[in-house]
Amino acid sequence: MPWFLASHFLSGTLPKPVLRAQPELVVSKQTNVTFLCEGTTGAKEYFIYKEGSQYTQFTEIVLKSGNKAEFSITKTEQHHAGRYQCRYRTHHEWSEYSDSLELVVTGAHSKPSLSARPSPVVTEGGNVTLQCDSWQQCDRFILTKERPQKLSWILDSQYNSSTGGFQALFSVGSVNSSQRWTFQCYSNNLSVPLLWSEPSDPLELLFSGTLHKPTIKAEPGSVIASRSAVTIWCQGTLDTEICVLHKEGRQKHWGTQTPEKPENKAKFSIPSVTQQHGGQYRCYCYSSAGWSEPSDTLEIVVTGIHTYKPSLLALPGPVATSGKNMTLQCVSLKPYDKFILSKEDEKFSSSLDSQYIHHNGHYQAMFSIGPVTPVHRGTFRCYGYYTVTPQFWSLPSDPLEIHVSGQLPFTPFLSVKPNSTVHPGDNVTLLCWSRERVNTFILYKEEAVHQPQRLKSKFQDQHFQAEFSVSAVTPAISGSYRCYGSRNSSPFLLSYASAPVELIVSGPSMPMPRAGLETYLQALIAACVVFLLFLFILIFLLWQRKQGKCRKDDQKETELQLPAGAAEPVTRNRGPQKRSNPAAATQEEIIYASVEKMPPEHGVELDSWRPTEEGPLGDIYAKVKPSRLRRAGAVLSPVMSREVLDTKRGKAEKDRLMDTRAAQYEEPPDATYAQPFDMILRQETAAPPSSQAEDASEEPVYMLPWQSLTQRPLETT
Repeated sequence: MPWFLASHFLSGTLPKPVLRAQPELVVSKQTNVTFLCEGTTGAKEYFIYKEGSQYTQFTEIVLKSGNKAEFSITKTEQHHAGRYQCRYRTHHEWSEYSDSLELVVTGAHSKPSLSARPSPVVTEGGNVTLQCDSWQQCDRFILTKERPQKLSWILDSQYNSSTGGFQALFSVGSVNSSQRWTFQCYSNNLSVPLLWSEPSDPLELLFSGTLHKPTIKAEPGSVIASRSAVTIWCQGTLDTEICVLHKEGRQKHWGTQTPEKPENKAKFSIPSVTQQHGGQYRCYCYSSAGWSEPSDTLEIVVTGIHTYKPSLLALPGPVATSGKNMTLQCVSLKPYDKFILSKEDEKFSSSLDSQYIHHNGHYQAMFSIGPVTPVHRGTFRCYGYYTVTPQFWSLPSDPLEIHVSGQLPFTPFLSVKPNSTVHPGDNVTLLCWSRERVNTFILYKEEAVHQPQRLKSKFQDQHFQAEFSVSAVTPAISGSYRCYGSRNSSPFLLSYASAPVELIVSGPSMPMPRAGLETYLQALIAACVVFLLFLFILIFLLWQRKQGKCRKDDQKETELQLPAGAAEPVTRNRGPQKRSNPAAATQEEIIYASVEKMPPEHGVELDSWRPTEEGPLGDIYAKVKPSRLRRAGAVLSPVMSREVLDTKRGKAEKDRLMDTRAAQYEEPPDATYAQPFDMILRQETAAPPSSQAEDASEEPVYMLPWQSLTQRPLETT
């Protein structure tokens, strides 16, 4: 009697039932499981029990036969994992317990990885080692073999210090091609032995059988640019059940696909090619009769892994004559080990070791083609690669179109307008024409490595023609030209060459663009310097003007003219001053008082002033506004005392004033009084005699300039 029912039931006497599980005992979470308990005829009730639980009865469905019952679990969870038994009873008796079944629920941990060492391709009757790895800590690994013959192996996990993960190595021997060998592995912990991880990806062992080998190809081609899409097709026989794609050097196959009807081709898609996709591929197909031979090798090359692209040139030129030899030169500054020459339709390709050219520091390979035939026409490219990674190529060179002449049975004509000898800067037109039907004309300069020019033809004046125009010719276009015709059906097969036309560009050579640019830059720099210099001068002049205006505003001048013998003026601030000449001081007081005490009706005003800072002898001025001077004689009478200026005696007065000023400059250096000032009477019209000064119609202007060593600013009243 089972341990968990001993207290409830006595041992049964009826035969024990048979317990089975559908679909199988190893299920993933959220799947359905059905237990089928089969007893003897006459059974009335069926019961199912789970180890470690109380009496448990699932949904019971008694079949019509009366000797079977089904117990279903609609959505399996982790707590459903365990050991199960069932029993039945009649009216009076109980049966024995069935043998126990262990239900395993997967999905408790992330899936491990499974690989074959050294390769999943094995020989008939040989042994293979399968390696199961996990990054999560686990106690054991379980290896299972799928149908038709199900097998399982259990090994303790081993810690791999080099990878930081856990692994187990399963040795499987005596494998044969009579059946499929598909494996998966799981990991688990001893604390919950019936809770397993998710299953690894399936691993199919591949055999080199005797059946007809499949075909393999890549679309759009086997040379694929990085990040592009590619599709690999594997086509087997009509009875093929599966096709497996394997990449050489991998410890697991690339994928397994069922062939699509009706062509019986299996499709393997790679949406974005990267470095990991470069390499050699084979496919294997399996049918009920066994495994096929492996397909031919398909090599997938990923271009653009090395970003420096080489250059491709045709020697002597890209237009070749049938039967002659031609050389294609692949050149690069990058030290690639090999260069690959590839034709666009992939019917022609070859590789050569690179050679270092000392005089220019380039690496190159020279691909000889000859004798040239129509099959050599088309678009060529070259690549560079390193021998350690032959499946990773550089970016392709720019395309080079090879034309083969003499393949169409006519010869076009070539002429030049205005003539074949022109001067630099002139315009030239090369006219190519033919009476035969031509779709495209090709203009080619002999011994030029660049691509020839192509123009669609136009039907005009009962013939086909094309005009090749060149504006502002330079000596670089001088040379011998020929033209050819081609048709759309074979654009790289040309007619015979026209008669050559020699184009000569005579006269002084045009300056090279580099020199012209340097001249332009020099002129631009000179113009900038001149502009900046002019701007600096303009700013300096404006600054000087502003400074003069400020000085004029701050230092308002008063120009009053006094008799030659008069003493110097003094400031209104009559503080104590030391004078070495008492007579001068007395005269200064008299002059200042006379000017200051003028009645308002005389119209005389003194503006404020201050000494300048331009030197030890500051010039100080007091302005007497001319508009306020109405009567000159009345204004000056107290100042001039007994001297009356007469314009008729101006010259004598001027001489006397200069003598007086010269005498004053001879004063001792310690003199502290100011120099005598001059008083000059200016009149715009001829002045009348002094007795008629008051009757003059024009208003005279009086100015009082003087210089002082120690003075204070005048204060306006």
